[in-house]
Amino acid sequence: MLLVRNIRLPLSCTERQAVQEALRILHLPAAAVRESGIAKISVDARHRKPVLVYTVAITLNDEGAEPAYAGAAPCVAVSKPVRLILPKGEKTLKTRPVVCGLGPAGLFCALLLARQGLRPLVLERGPALEERVKAVKHFSATGELNPNANIQFGEGGAGTFSDGKLTTRIGDELCGFVTETFLQHGAPAEIAIRQKPHVGTDLLRQVIASIRREIEQLGGEVRFDTALTGLMVKNGRLAGIETTEGTLPCEVLVLAVGHSARDTFAMLQKSGLNLTCKPFSVGFRAEHLQTAIEESLYHEAAGHPALPHGEYQLSQQVGGRCVYTFCMCPGGQVVASASEEGGVVTNGMSYHARDGKNANAAVVVSVDGRDFDQDPARAIAFQRRLEQAAYRAGGGGYAAPAENVPSFLAGQGRLTIGRVQPTYDRGVTPYDLGSLLPEELAATMRTGLSAFERKIAGYTAPDAILTGLETRTSSPVRLPRGEDFQALDLPGLYPCGEGAGYAGGIMSAAVDGLRVARAILGRYKAGD
Repeated sequence: MLLVRNIRLPLSCTERQAVQEALRILHLPAAAVRESGIAKISVDARHRKPVLVYTVAITLNDEGAEPAYAGAAPCVAVSKPVRLILPKGEKTLKTRPVVCGLGPAGLFCALLLARQGLRPLVLERGPALEERVKAVKHFSATGELNPNANIQFGEGGAGTFSDGKLTTRIGDELCGFVTETFLQHGAPAEIAIRQKPHVGTDLLRQVIASIRREIEQLGGEVRFDTALTGLMVKNGRLAGIETTEGTLPCEVLVLAVGHSARDTFAMLQKSGLNLTCKPFSVGFRAEHLQTAIEESLYHEAAGHPALPHGEYQLSQQVGGRCVYTFCMCPGGQVVASASEEGGVVTNGMSYHARDGKNANAAVVVSVDGRDFDQDPARAIAFQRRLEQAAYRAGGGGYAAPAENVPSFLAGQGRLTIGRVQPTYDRGVTPYDLGSLLPEELAATMRTGLSAFERKIAGYTAPDAILTGLETRTSSPVRLPRGEDFQALDLPGLYPCGEGAGYAGGIMSAAVDGLRVARAILGRYKAGD
């Protein structure tokens, strides 16, 4: 297959015209082409006049002739399909591999193990998606929190109630496997070609449930409402696990518990495993009108039907810290994401259509082990202390503290509702957000936010709103593992995904799950 990259065309042009331009670059007649289509599409809006940038895929009738065209222009290359090559282990497991956690990491790890005949047992502390959705809606409406069924816990993990972004910077060939699997299970076809693919929380739920059903059809088993509570060790190796539903013999345990499983982290430390601190971030959710963001990004072209919903990613180095945005949700809403009683946690979510009035994004500042004397327990305590302070500031009932961006920059604690209506589902209370953070972090955030105004006009507009606090950006801890993906302190235990400190986001977590599964398959084979 030939890839013709960097085909830049006006917004008025069609995909067919992009293909025609690729044929012109290659000096190819249409009759020589067996198949053609768009491999990737993005937007370049850097010079105030947005253009579409295409990568076109072309397969010739004579595939053997394709390498000769690679030098037709600098933008032309030959692409060969990536095949997932799996090692073949020789040992037979006496017990089924156990995967703890059904977020992206655990889901894809279990899927690959199941496809290779290892029939994994999957434990998920929360309920299946249907019941989880009910619990989330109940909390949103009443403020009655189920600690095991919420936006953090349950089938699909925290990413289920998000924008469903599949963007990543890891550049692993396994990303293609994840994308293809999503497509097989009903994700929209556009995720294969968009520069910034997203599924949306509504469609993502269906995809996750479909993948889980495939695992079950292949002989895997999923036990919901079952949490890991302890480890059993014999002769220096994992021998079994303790759960809320009893004990199980276990030689291989994939620990994919997500970034909010604080009780599990404490259990690991109590069991003698060494956890280390890793960087994470804290801050707020920023809301603006989606139309205002698009006017700043796309200028006069804002609103053109060929343009995707505008999204941004900003960063500013301030001394030794970084202030940045992530998990930007175009046309989305800010959601109550607590998993512990008496703590307010915010996150962002959007549906596939992204048709809400507001854009929201996490605006956060980095912290790391140096802030906590390299003590993981102190890092977790820091998160919890911020969440509890936000709960008190909101006035109870999981209402969240909020203020306008200019008010935060001035330390005033004022909230005036203008064009931007806050979307946080439990309601907001005016409060000085800077007073909830350590003084240094608040000052750093103010410097960073001021710099964002120079990058996106109107970012610090009078009606822009900050809602706090955003504390679950990623896991604050890491469970060290070796090159064989096993925990350094306990053979048989495979730390995996975001909670273990090896991923950040749906795609990278799913890929890490596949990496761990591949490592297991390199040691073990399916039993009779």
